[in-house]
Amino acid sequence: MDLDQLKKSFRTVSDFPKKGITFRDITTVVKNPECMNFIIEELYEKYRDKGITKVVGIESRGFIFAPVIAYKLNAGFVPMRKKSKLPAEVYEQEYEKEYGTDTIAVHKDAISDKDTVLLHDDFLATGGTMTAACKLLKKIGVGKIYINFISEITDLGGREKLKEFGEVESLIRF
Repeated sequence: MDLDQLKKSFRTVSDFPKKGITFRDITTVVKNPECMNFIIEELYEKYRDKGITKVVGIESRGFIFAPVIAYKLNAGFVPMRKKSKLPAEVYEQEYEKEYGTDTIAVHKDAISDKDTVLLHDDFLATGGTMTAACKLLKKIGVGKIYINFISEITDLGGREKLKEFGEVESLIRF
């Protein structure tokens, strides 16, 4: 397995979730154990010496790899969810995304200013969701943030929006 093979494993769906959007479907990747193992090992090698104490997975596809990477890094896993999905006190951040607005939240007791955080999601498009996640972590006072995606669309400018918050990495680019 290599990055080119991984890239070819994504299914491309036109006009989803609405007309004009090309969706890169990760379900064809995660059903393949070779792809799963490759991604896990690549992410572990990339972040194993960074001192990460928490891996934050962005709802919902960020939940696929974030807990496994947290386990491999001997770090905690923290879910960052949509509004009204977490049962205890939360910090919230509203944001615009390519097809509407939304709000993300994290439990107030999940992360502290002493943590080094790896923020993970499956896909970077315009960067709206991850920018909101970064702003939320900055409100909490987290000093060191690493930002990771499995894949990204390079011509939508998402990476540029995120550079001010931390190191941005994607395994593959479309």
